[in-house]
Amino acid sequence: MQNLSYPGPEDIHRHLLPNGIVVLVYENFATQSVVIDGLVRAGALAETRQTAGLASFTSSMLMHGTEKRPFTQIYETTESIGASLGFSSGYFSTGFAAKGLVEDFRLLLDLTAQSLRHPTFPAAEFEKMRGQYLTALYMRADNTQQMVNLRFNEALYPNHPYGRSSSGYIDSISSITRDEIAAFHAAYYQPEGMILSIVGGIGVNEVLEGVMDSFGGWNHPSPKLMPAMPPAVRPAAKTRVHADLPDKSQSDILIGLPSPIRSSPDYMDASVMNTILGVFGMMGRIGKVVREEKNLAYYAYSRLQGGLGPSPMIAAAGVAPDKVDEAIEAILHEIERIQTEFVPLDELADSQAYRTGSMPVGLETNEALAGVISDIELYSLGLDYLQRFDDIINGITPERIQAAAQKYWSTEQLVIATAGEQ
Repeated sequence: MQNLSYPGPEDIHRHLLPNGIVVLVYENFATQSVVIDGLVRAGALAETRQTAGLASFTSSMLMHGTEKRPFTQIYETTESIGASLGFSSGYFSTGFAAKGLVEDFRLLLDLTAQSLRHPTFPAAEFEKMRGQYLTALYMRADNTQQMVNLRFNEALYPNHPYGRSSSGYIDSISSITRDEIAAFHAAYYQPEGMILSIVGGIGVNEVLEGVMDSFGGWNHPSPKLMPAMPPAVRPAAKTRVHADLPDKSQSDILIGLPSPIRSSPDYMDASVMNTILGVFGMMGRIGKVVREEKNLAYYAYSRLQGGLGPSPMIAAAGVAPDKVDEAIEAILHEIERIQTEFVPLDELADSQAYRTGSMPVGLETNEALAGVISDIELYSLGLDYLQRFDDIINGITPERIQAAAQKYWSTEQLVIATAGEQ
């Protein structure tokens, strides 16, 4: 039975603009704030190893000067009204999020539109940003969690976009030019496929009028589309890689495989399976065994991301250097157990209750709700997705959990990455 207390097609208003922008509006007059959330289809899929970090670098520069406002004015304006605006880039898209008072909605919308449509990429700001990126990359080389992620992705996704760091490398960031940033923006930033979700104490008509003023005239005469994401192949055998960082008191472990994409019919089966394996309570079965019972880890959990591409499904732990092998074996044992044994009904019910009970908490803020509405559009889940969510979760059975575990996990064909002292 659908949960009609959640937003749905009756009150999430969807509009497709002539230039290809999808606008989603949810009125929440219980608050005087408004949130703008969304994305444009410009991301790291368009990079090569030589230009790794280009999409991220571009998104970081969007607010550092526009045709209408210099860098200092943009930040002084947002600070003076107590608002926030930020951009970040992934493999498929560049996302944005803004929050402020309803009375400042038009100003926030204008700041967002100017940043997306008319950034100027000032040379001095460009070099400052390059310095910040390089500093972060030098710091990454001495961070066990960041290095285990880097080595894991390189091993799991050879010759694949996910195998490249979207933050770039010291050599690629050092060689990227301002002209390349401007060219990337000119080629890929466009209204077609853009998602714009607006939640807060403002009416639909007022929102659409503002959106048309700020974005309605945006057109791209020769848009360039993101390349297609290639499939990811499961490793033929157990593959182990290591990043040697001497004199570290903690070693980090990542174990995993490519995950199902968000549109897979059995994605939610895999998602609940992951909740049992490494999320519920004190990080699920993995946390209970590896951290609590065996006292092997500072942290231990599993994660299933889901997305437009086969992003990694992982189990992770942070352990003392002399406990690495023992922790790996304990994690692999829990993966094997969820593949070979049916999950007890009471354990499944606890995880289902956790998932359905977490949903209303996760929708309490305008920011969270706007993000979920954007995801509903991005993954074509249907405007009634939230209303169907409880039924989806509660309909999952032990048999479906086991089938998902057998399909997506393995204890032999996977990557094991470690970082820390050898």
